[in-house]
Amino acid sequence: MAEFHGPRADVTLLLDMDGVIREATLSPNMSSENVDVWLGRPWSEIVDGASEKIERIMQDTKRTGISAFRQITQRFPSGLELPMEFTTVLLGGRAGMLAIGKNLQAVAELQARLISAQQTIERDYWKLREIETRYRLVIEDSNEAVLLTKVRDLRIVEANRTATSALGTSGRRRDNLVGREFLQEIPATDRELVEQMLRRVRDQGKAPGIVVHLGEEAVPWMLRGSLMTSNAGPMFLLQMAPIDKAAQPGLVPDNPEALIDNLPDAVISIDGGGAIKRANRAFLELVEIGSTEAVIGEKLSGWLTRPGADLSVLISNVERHGTVRLLSTTIQGELGTETEVEISAAAYGLDGHPRIALVLRNVARRLSPTAEHDNLRVALAALNESVGKTPLRKLVKSTVEVVEQHYVRAALELANGNRTSAAEILGLSRQSLYAKLDRYDLSQPEESDDEETEKGS
Repeated sequence: MAEFHGPRADVTLLLDMDGVIREATLSPNMSSENVDVWLGRPWSEIVDGASEKIERIMQDTKRTGISAFRQITQRFPSGLELPMEFTTVLLGGRAGMLAIGKNLQAVAELQARLISAQQTIERDYWKLREIETRYRLVIEDSNEAVLLTKVRDLRIVEANRTATSALGTSGRRRDNLVGREFLQEIPATDRELVEQMLRRVRDQGKAPGIVVHLGEEAVPWMLRGSLMTSNAGPMFLLQMAPIDKAAQPGLVPDNPEALIDNLPDAVISIDGGGAIKRANRAFLELVEIGSTEAVIGEKLSGWLTRPGADLSVLISNVERHGTVRLLSTTIQGELGTETEVEISAAAYGLDGHPRIALVLRNVARRLSPTAEHDNLRVALAALNESVGKTPLRKLVKSTVEVVEQHYVRAALELANGNRTSAAEILGLSRQSLYAKLDRYDLSQPEESDDEETEKGS
């Protein structure tokens, strides 16, 4: 048999000039087939409906010495049918022809997978187009002004109709707004505030909303920002919602509810369990939540840094005395901002259901370190000087004692000398508090009437 140099064949047939198989060889991966039964049979009998192709292949081979590649479905003795690509070569003299076949099943599988992948890509493409269409419809029909700007230079990448109208005259074309620097569209008086907000968005991913004034009439808008990623780099998603003119200072309607809603201090009412029943806009800004519905029914303790102590002390003192004045605590907003506040509260009745009204005033800017805090700082600084001279265990014990004394004093001051309330603030029993007072030789304030009453009972 003549040696054929070329691609590795899966099936090799030695044919006589009439197309009868004289020898048959299979590649190792097809060696399980018993092709001895092919010997002495015409090649056209063991292919599936391709006798005409076999005849043309043999005629081409006799005429030119080698035939073109043709695809044939080869049927094997086991019943397996495989798509194969054959070419035949004329041997010297009357020795016959050599048919060489390559299995096309792997190619067919690859083609099928390619078609499937193309169809998947096509489906994904149309899904993306549908999502993009919905996105544009939602953004364009929104009452809010929506813009996309680059983080790097604050150039506007995209803006909806409301944004175009808010940032300029109605006659301005949208393509004139795209590419402009966002800060240049903001009045100079508000730019520093906007820059601060955008820096916080860049660093933290989001920030509380701020009020900006747009247009010749300085119409107030609530500006919110968030950070998003894109192929072109990080982007700011900016949303601006118009603020009702009735909410502007000097335009407050003449009714108590509107007055409370527009007060600069946060005002809420809670029930006996601490659940919020009413809240004004200043409280929403304090806890960094966008809608009143999101806070109604929620516990106030969820935003207090010492939720159990502060709320329980507040409610118990209101129930005892009817009012509480200037209770200092900290509110932690949903975006992580902590704000020092003073709370004043009073009890009132509403259709037989007792309520507590609270005013929360932001005092972060005017609070200054107290003398007690200075004393604590001095005491801890003195301990730092002992590092290297005193064993670590003794240093830790001394530090704990200094801090513990400081907070026991602070709790007593916060509770106006009432040791029961002070113990609640510290999360201790009265006996544990007495033990600490004795240990640190702290002067014990006289007991309140409430405590004497409790002892007498």
